[in-house]
Amino acid sequence: MRYFIELSYRGTSYHGWQRQPNGMSVQEMIENALATILRQPVSIVGSGRTDTGVHAGQQFAHFDQEEPVRLSPQLVHSLNSLLPADIAIRDIFPVRADDHARYTALSRYYQYQIIRQKDPFLAGLAYVFRPALDVERMNEAADLLRNHTDFESFSKVKTDVRTFNCRIEFAYWERNRSGTAADLTFHIKADRFLRGMVRAIVGTLLMVGQGRMSVAEFDRIILARDRKQAGRAAPAEGLSLVEVAYPAEVFSNRQNPASHVRVTV
Repeated sequence: MRYFIELSYRGTSYHGWQRQPNGMSVQEMIENALATILRQPVSIVGSGRTDTGVHAGQQFAHFDQEEPVRLSPQLVHSLNSLLPADIAIRDIFPVRADDHARYTALSRYYQYQIIRQKDPFLAGLAYVFRPALDVERMNEAADLLRNHTDFESFSKVKTDVRTFNCRIEFAYWERNRSGTAADLTFHIKADRFLRGMVRAIVGTLLMVGQGRMSVAEFDRIILARDRKQAGRAAPAEGLSLVEVAYPAEVFSNRQNPASHVRVTV
């Protein structure tokens, strides 16, 4: 039987999602906790790989078991008791045998948070960036992303993918005037993302906002399909995966549909 896990985590202390030979990952922590509870080795597959220091308000993973798992709130509680405070299991539920955490996903939605001055309540969750920014011009450039499908210019160079194509649904910057969250948030949603893609886009858009690059130059960088022409990747701490979407059928056997909500980190 196959099961989906919904979880969230603060990625500051981890070498990304995927298990690493020389560093602790979110995947390894969850696999260890599951193995303890189920009393056998467990391998999980995530909806995507977040980099070192990147957070997730909502992430999904799946695992397979030959024998049915007795699902209950106590199971979730027991797993959370074994996990550190910066990783939380939200729910575990059965799915169809061909439902896949990565390949069945319809879209991923990321946010990147920027603050203008140090804030102890957002430490590790937002990028402190003080230079003045032209947000309107950044949004003009960001809107161009929807006109393209090949984003090799924003992909890490050494990455094993068959295509650099992604379909971007939206990409825009939003000012926050409430004073209770980040001063500036970048929103981007697509069917898939390349390794390092969002951080490279953010870093390049910050160049546009500072007047160091024109909107036309930003468009030409996309067309160039050359990572060297794009800007430096923005730091990991500002980036969060906030939503992974699936067809409704994936959740048909879920006992607690109310738990299917995004968690802000």
